[in-house]
Amino acid sequence: MADKLRVTQIKSTISHIARNRATIRALGLKRIGHTVEIPDNPATRGMVRQVRFLVSVEEVADAGLPKGVPAGRTAAVPSEGRGDGGASPSQRSEDSEDSQEKE
Repeated sequence: MADKLRVTQIKSTISHIARNRATIRALGLKRIGHTVEIPDNPATRGMVRQVRFLVSVEEVADAGLPKGVPAGRTAAVPSEGRGDGGASPSQRSEDSEDSQEKE
């Protein structure tokens, strides 16, 4: 099993029974498009199963992340380490064409 579940509300709770609205709120979801990460255990899996038609679910294994880095984030890669000054591949090819024309 994963360490956490990433749950996103994809549909509105309007015109659904109060029990479903309460389950969505208990999961911590507030609006369409809102995403929360909850612990993966039988209780939360049961809650997600009850409102599976209103949410989308992803399993998140955050065991490999260093401390202090939130899930879903990666460390920034400094541009000077790439050797091309941070230019994209298309910019590098344009720069090389310009230098060839000048020669």
